[in-house]
Amino acid sequence: MDQKKVMRSHLSPWRGLATPTRRRWCQAAARPTTVLVIAVTVFAALLLAVVLFGVRLTPSGVSAGVRVVLKAVSSDQGTGRGPLATVPDPSDRLLGGLLSPDFDDSSCLSRYSAALYRRPSLHAVSSYLVSALRRYESLHRRCGPGTPAYARAVELLRANASAATTTTSSSAAASGSCSYAVWTPIEGLGNRILSITSTFLYALLTDRVLLLHSSSDELDDLFCEPFPGSTWRIPPPADDKDKDGGFPIGGIEKLTGWWHRDSLGSALRRGEDPGVAPWLYVHLRHDYTKDNRDQQFFCDDTQAKLGTVPWLVFRSDNYFVPGLFLMPRHEAELSRMFPRRDVVFHHLGRYLFHPSDTVWGMVTRYHRSFFAKAADERVGIQVRRFYWAPISTDDLFGQILNCTQREDILPGVPAAAAAKGSSSTAGAGNGGQQAGKQKAVLVVSLHREYSEKLRDMYHEHGGAVSVYQPTHLGSQRSGEREHNQKALAEMVLLSFSDAVVTSAASTFGYVGQGLAGLRPWVLTSPVDKKAPDTPCRRAATMEPCFHVPLDYDCRAKAKGDAGRRVRHIRHCEDFPQGVQLLE
Repeated sequence: MDQKKVMRSHLSPWRGLATPTRRRWCQAAARPTTVLVIAVTVFAALLLAVVLFGVRLTPSGVSAGVRVVLKAVSSDQGTGRGPLATVPDPSDRLLGGLLSPDFDDSSCLSRYSAALYRRPSLHAVSSYLVSALRRYESLHRRCGPGTPAYARAVELLRANASAATTTTSSSAAASGSCSYAVWTPIEGLGNRILSITSTFLYALLTDRVLLLHSSSDELDDLFCEPFPGSTWRIPPPADDKDKDGGFPIGGIEKLTGWWHRDSLGSALRRGEDPGVAPWLYVHLRHDYTKDNRDQQFFCDDTQAKLGTVPWLVFRSDNYFVPGLFLMPRHEAELSRMFPRRDVVFHHLGRYLFHPSDTVWGMVTRYHRSFFAKAADERVGIQVRRFYWAPISTDDLFGQILNCTQREDILPGVPAAAAAKGSSSTAGAGNGGQQAGKQKAVLVVSLHREYSEKLRDMYHEHGGAVSVYQPTHLGSQRSGEREHNQKALAEMVLLSFSDAVVTSAASTFGYVGQGLAGLRPWVLTSPVDKKAPDTPCRRAATMEPCFHVPLDYDCRAKAKGDAGRRVRHIRHCEDFPQGVQLLE
């Protein structure tokens, strides 16, 4: 029963009602009254928690009416300060304060335009995160490449990089207020975007400046600069003799193994104090769990020592953000930045990654050609096959069809027609809610078979579903600039969808769903090379999965399960070995 009706039932006089009617009213009102009392009590408790501890309960999907309540509850009434967490107005080009107003439109065509192509975000942005980003931008402007502070830090590093650690402690501290987190590329673009985001959040928490390093052109003309008045790229070499891309640490491209002598883990294995080093390599690749010394990066006592190291060089193919949430020293800061923990990549991804004008041109040309045409809904389907989860093309196509029709994402078709495209059972959904709807389907995959089968099937039955695929590159070539540009364009196009279906454990899919702000339907991993009975599940969160989490418990100083330590970090549904943030 509607709450207003319940309240009216208590306020209305009983006089004039016949006895049976009165009895029915009493019976009908008893249970809602109990619910109302409980609801009021819970709301009062939450309101008290908000007042005492700050906003911690801002839901992602909210109606316009609830937005007003959230703003009222989260405001510091009587102080004149604004709400602590608000849902951005769809017309706000700065995305609720995420984007800096210090750029002009000509600096990057996509920066203020990409949001116009996406569904309006319903995920609240905390004012504390906004202020933290502005503080970081000021730090980057003061300490980034091209500044006197950066030049001094580089010269100190150049002078001390090969010196004995016993003589460099004073020099390490002498670098002053500027310290750096250097990211180096590895694996595909999806992994790179997720590891850059993780490294940036670490830099944000520890007052370091994020810098990207690459000695090749694979990062050129890919992203716009995210920080006003500076660059996040380490400058190119001054001449041909400088083989390390202008960076004074020799052989940085060879920092690949957990055993590297200049890694944090190696320093700890030798019993040395890592805090006296002029620089350290932080090895967070998928094999870092072979030795718990590398995993001690996530321990508070190790972090306390790393605060005096001016340069940390990261190499990771992981979204290690959940590991940062396991550090007690950062718990309060992260809670203020992200009152909801399941929106970290959504906010930081939209802040950091703006396609270059070249990539944005690819995006807009394709959008004008296909997605801009009249459609009631845009559906993104991302297909990725992995060697460790083999399945035939026909079976995977059947699984995609079962998922999209069973979940009423795409309309059903006669079973006979569906069978032409797949050896699996299809046409499970009746498509009742989809009747008459025009669907534009974007398929992103290295292979063309799935989009062709889908297009042919729906072309024979009314044309209510239009299927498009921008590229079919055949294989992943992450070291090529043009390949990365096309991959980024497809990720951005995927983020324009109204509903998303992704492959399990795909970092490409994680990026698309995160930028879109959507919980996807995730295709269930095959079992014995066959599609399982449940073709897909709605993800519990839009946060990416930390595929190889630490299995070291810093407090117990022993093996431990990262998915069982805190309430808001649980094992991933699409990749059970991993963990991810939940609300």
